[in-house]
Parts: sequence; structure tokens; C-alpha cells
Amino acid sequence: MSQSLNELLEQSEQTINALISDGAEPDVLYEIEHHLASTDFTKLEKAAVELVKLGYHVDDADEFDDEQGKRWFAFIAATDAELDNNVLARQVREIADVADECDVEYDGWGTMLDDDELDDEYDDGEE
Repeated sequence: MSQSLNELLEQSEQTINALISDGAEPDVLYEIEHHLASTDFTKLEKAAVELVKLGYHVDDADEFDDEQGKRWFAFIAATDAELDNNVLARQVREIADVADECDVEYDGWGTMLDDDELDDEYDDGEE
């Protein structure tokens, strides 16, 4: 894994804080997308199977070439969760363990805020 578990946990906490300061409600369920990748499709497929067993939704892998022209495969393991540091730290640990066991890269998680959640922040008072 290119990032250490401590770096991933710190990144997770920073992401939660940034989302909340951008107007996200901490007690609303969001689709959390954990990002995994590998140059070895078979290893990535094994990680996907393990994450499905743990209850994550996994889409088909995408292919892309990195800056050096090396072929990579990547997928998102999705689940719904509140923006709670304890919940997301548990998920980060769980997915990092699977990534380590399967020898694939785990790059942390992200989510999308609905436009409605940001409307209040950017509302100019006109109706």
C-alpha cells in the first residue's frame, strides 16, 4: 500500500472536516466511495470479492494508463454511512486490511454532496 494506515486515517478525518465545513450534514447518510487499484487484475478481483463479502457494493473495474504508460485497473467499493470519524475510520481499517492481504492499492475514500446541501451556503436570498 502506497499510503500508511495512519496517513489514510488522517486523510479520512480531514475529508470529514472539509465536507462538514462545506455544508455537509454529519448525520445524513452519504454514499462513501472507497478507491482501490492494481496493475494486476486478478489481485484486484480478489479484493473485490472480499469487499462484497464484507457488505460493500463493487462496480466493474475500469482500465487506465498511468503517466508512464503502465496499465492499471480500479474500482470503487461503495457503502452508505454518516460522516462519523469512528465509522469511517473502521471502514478505512477494514478496506486497508483487504488491500494489504490482496496486494492492491487503497487510495482512501470520497463522496459527493448533493446540490441541495450546498444551496444554503451559496443562497443570495432571492426566491
